[in-house]
Amino acid sequence: MIQSFIKKGSFQDSVSLMLISKKLSNLEEVDEVSVMMGTPANKSLLNATGFWSDTFNDATPNDICVAIKTHDDSTNVIALISDQLEDALKNIAQQQQGGTKLLKARRYASATEKLPDANLILISIAGEYAAELADQALDDNKNIMIFSDNVSVDDEVRLKTKADKKDLIVMGPDCGTAIIAGAPLAFANVIPKGNIGVIGASGTGIQEVISQIALLNQGITQAIGLGGRDLSEEVGGISALTALKMLAADESTQVITFISKPPAENVRKKVIAAMKQINKPIVALFLASKIDQPQEDNIYFANTLDEAARLACLLAKVEATACQLPTVAGKTISGLYTGGTLAAEVAMLLAKALDLAVSHSHDKGIMLDQNGHKIIDLGDDFYTVGRPHPMIDPSIREEEIAQLGQQPAVGVVLMDLVIGYGANADPAESVISGFSRACAARSADNPLIAIVTVTGSEQDPQSRHQQIEALKSANIIVMDNLPEAVLLAKRLITAGQASTPVRSYPLLNHISVINAGLRSFAEDLQASNIPVVQYQWAPIAGGNKKLAAILKKLN
Repeated sequence: MIQSFIKKGSFQDSVSLMLISKKLSNLEEVDEVSVMMGTPANKSLLNATGFWSDTFNDATPNDICVAIKTHDDSTNVIALISDQLEDALKNIAQQQQGGTKLLKARRYASATEKLPDANLILISIAGEYAAELADQALDDNKNIMIFSDNVSVDDEVRLKTKADKKDLIVMGPDCGTAIIAGAPLAFANVIPKGNIGVIGASGTGIQEVISQIALLNQGITQAIGLGGRDLSEEVGGISALTALKMLAADESTQVITFISKPPAENVRKKVIAAMKQINKPIVALFLASKIDQPQEDNIYFANTLDEAARLACLLAKVEATACQLPTVAGKTISGLYTGGTLAAEVAMLLAKALDLAVSHSHDKGIMLDQNGHKIIDLGDDFYTVGRPHPMIDPSIREEEIAQLGQQPAVGVVLMDLVIGYGANADPAESVISGFSRACAARSADNPLIAIVTVTGSEQDPQSRHQQIEALKSANIIVMDNLPEAVLLAKRLITAGQASTPVRSYPLLNHISVINAGLRSFAEDLQASNIPVVQYQWAPIAGGNKKLAAILKKLN
């Protein structure tokens, strides 16, 4: 049987009431207890889950509805649960008073007065009221994050269209994760700062990718949530397109990573078209979408969250390194390798990156020779007749490096450095000597950039880190692996697109938040030194929409 009662005029957030429901349900005297605010949506839920009582017909959205499943038909059960509820509500009040001291406001106007530079409102109130509050904030030129669910698609489209016209963004509804200008919004993680901007129509997808980015010793600029429906046919990717424009304009973001649950096909195409207009590398993960080719212009497609994170980190390192080097746009790439397999892989990667054809004959160790780009295996038999392998005696490569000083069309030289037993005792010395001679033969306005990968371990006789430090001290770039080296070489010789002036988005540089709903979100923001005011929202006029409309007109 169901026993029930109403606690009048005591508005509480849904999460607090869920926790209270769970605690009360553990009492021996009851089977289960459901505690909810008396909103229309919650009344429907009580009915659908078998907790309905006609008592609740008199409840307003400001009243707490308590439904008790029990075999005890006495009033003692109601008295027990009522006392326990009062204790739980008192504990909540005491925790709030004794815990973090928040700036508070009971009206929206008061919240804006107390935090006049607020530029985002975080909404986690009952879904049936979220759109109305978001509308009000958009009229006040605030960006929106709607954590609440149960917001209609029509309201979502209307709000996002309105925001787009104002150069604002609506993240959500049902947006669980965002990190903007260092502010942890709702479910967020502490992630190092870096140069990767993340956009996601998937809350846990964002969290997994940024966690993997951190594990790979990289960091992020922003993580912009969209809400799970944004790339649906009905919504059309409105906020996704806005988020792309925001990160395109963000100077700190050098690489963009985009994550989406399965999108509508026409929306996916629209988003990809927008990505191609951005002069930054973009990693795109459209879950469950078939990948016809792994790369399309500036877009790198991933199949999994892990792959998206790894691609983003690879590109982030390349971009961060390239920004510190002089331009050699329009120049060619030379590769001088002592390892045959390494030369072959570099030739393959470079041919794919620049749409060239590799050499299949490998005559005289030439793995690639097209359009001025040339990759040579100096360990080929042609070079070792009557002399030691270049891993033992690197003098032949040293001379080849030095000769690049007389080849002004070459802008980048790619090389390996193989250490370990049997190899030269100090191969870095030879590379540095040849590179120094090449640079000395060139003018300052025609630089040569050397990119090296080191094959070997720290425990090898030559010591990996000592070889790397020696190379770096000679202004030689050291990358971790061949794909990084090739991507960097391509990036350096590729002329960048002309920058198109774009509007700035102040939200990405400074954020102040009005938090309407879950207090814990405000506490997290304040703990992160983000300006925040806790808007203690409650339904206007006790949830009476007709009366609320009259009051709105009077105001």
